Amino acid sequence: MKQQEKFQLRTETQEGRCLVFLSGELDLESASQLRAAMAPLVELADRELVLNLRDLKYIDSTGIGIFVSVLKARHAKQAPFAVEAIPPGIRKLFDMTGITPFLTKS
Repeated sequence: MKQQEKFQLRTETQEGRCLVFLSGELDLESASQLRAAMAPLVELADRELVLNLRDLKYIDSTGIGIFVSVLKARHAKQAPFAVEAIPPGIRKLFDMTGITPFLTKS
């Protein structure tokens, strides 16, 4: 049986952007870690907030719900938010739920 890849996140600030790199598996068990890390970042309306999912292996509905909550909060503040480097399997899930256009830059 495959061992679950532990969820991790790392933040980096660069020229008006706050990048959050997610890796491993984002599920109900790890959601509180993401929620806690995102709370202060959502408030930074003067910076673009970008989630980089390149190394994210799995996301469940709890994780998607957090992304949607962040999207709504950023929209209310008229602050830029995007998700980048979405792995194909996760993009397919985003496409099926209809949230891809709201999370990615045109």
